[in-house]
Amino acid sequence: MKVIITGAKGQLGSDLMQLLQADSRYEVYGYGKEELDITDMEQVGKVFMDVNPDIVIHAAAYTKVDAAESEPDAAYGVNALGTRNIALAAEKLKSKLVYVSTDYVFDGKATSPIHEFEQPCPDSVYGKSKLAGEQFVRDFHSKFFIVRTSWVYGKHGQNFVKTMLKLAKEQQQLKVVSDQTGSPTYSLDLASIIVNLALTEKYGTYHISNSGSCSWYEFAKAIFEEADIDVIVEPCRTEDFPRPAPRPKYSVFDHMRLRLNGFPEIRNWREALKDFLTTL
Repeated sequence: MKVIITGAKGQLGSDLMQLLQADSRYEVYGYGKEELDITDMEQVGKVFMDVNPDIVIHAAAYTKVDAAESEPDAAYGVNALGTRNIALAAEKLKSKLVYVSTDYVFDGKATSPIHEFEQPCPDSVYGKSKLAGEQFVRDFHSKFFIVRTSWVYGKHGQNFVKTMLKLAKEQQQLKVVSDQTGSPTYSLDLASIIVNLALTEKYGTYHISNSGSCSWYEFAKAIFEEADIDVIVEPCRTEDFPRPAPRPKYSVFDHMRLRLNGFPEIRNWREALKDFLTTL
């Protein structure tokens, strides 16, 4: 089975590559932005035609959330039009398509876990550009999985867990935002579910994160407890650290589509964090 992965050198893409290459059932073709410019429709079409994949996992994205506010063309160019190009090329070859999206498609005003049938309403340019990508997938592809995820961390690339561990070596006291609540996601768990999902025909939109929820402050406290690091963590408000792009205050996911389609419940975020820190 031939699989194309875009964003193959990123946090999730690297885990997907590792997972699939370890399984002899798959012939894996991974592309970073140096090998494949997804904004170039002709290049995407040629690469896809040469490989003729059974499955395409589209993990490439413009992810600079704050920079997107002043670079909307760049964000929409990659996240919207780039995704259109991927969707068109995959549909032409009748490949299944997995598009990785984000909790930023919601405005954060919810007060209970958000399921897949609720209406997105992004506040940031990044969130709007990712939602535009979702729409192109729906418009131009017939066998798709849209996977929204949140607060992703893992072995590859930069993320919140690595940042906290680094700061703990430099400072004895840290301030972390306590009024944003979400669902942390271990990239290896996410990669595993994406692969299992893509082997089915249970198409549609899915919310995939580790189970449970916490604030960034609670997440930081858990990181230091599990890593047995003695550092003082103080809660603060979003307003204390102003950023160009608005962040969702609440983006906890309900995994309704996974339940309805008979997939097992995803393990708790704290258990996943413990496993990740063990691998480090």
